[in-house]
Amino acid sequence: MEREIVGEITINGVRIEHLGHASFRISFEEQSLYIDPFVKPEDARKSELILATHEHFDHCHEENIRELLEDGGTVVVPDGCANMLEGLEAKIVEAGDEFDIDNIAIRVVPAYNVNKFREPGKPFHPKGLGVGYLITINKVAIYHAGDTDFIPEMKTLGKIDVALLPIGGHFTMDYKEAAAAANVIKPKIVVPMHYSSNDKIKANPEDFKKLVDKTIKVEII
Repeated sequence: MEREIVGEITINGVRIEHLGHASFRISFEEQSLYIDPFVKPEDARKSELILATHEHFDHCHEENIRELLEDGGTVVVPDGCANMLEGLEAKIVEAGDEFDIDNIAIRVVPAYNVNKFREPGKPFHPKGLGVGYLITINKVAIYHAGDTDFIPEMKTLGKIDVALLPIGGHFTMDYKEAAAAANVIKPKIVVPMHYSSNDKIKANPEDFKKLVDKTIKVEII
């Protein structure tokens, strides 16, 4: 999927572009990285670092990852996604991992469902399937939650400057659950995502905004 950039914000020189769905490009000076590049921008530029949160095609999009990854670059992925990316330099991660790549600090955090099921007892995203990422670049802490419900681990993330939270429901938090999560995480800025790509995950980000604490800036980008 390719489209014009939905919108962007800049904080302390770090540019965060929402490409659509759960796809983002984050840039600082000459560095850039993509997260879940299911949606590719029209001005697509290669990057030396791509992160995918889990193996579902709208997050670990093999064709776009191969096209956007610079030769010799690294793709950071859970095990299930790595199996789809044969021949690429893949760093396989799980929740709890912490490491630096080119002065970008990455902390891998849990992401899973607690009340969204494809059938009784089988969540869309069971614990261990996917992850979220806490990325720190130029002292800006950015949390990409991945496909998740409001989970207890969100209470211990620490200082977050920008939180990227799914609000679409069905597969992830709905807008009410996401607002409750934002109010617990207490980021400076929260960006709603994953809410308009198909009929099952439609949500109005303005409804989300109304429920978020007024001390948190909501950027609908």
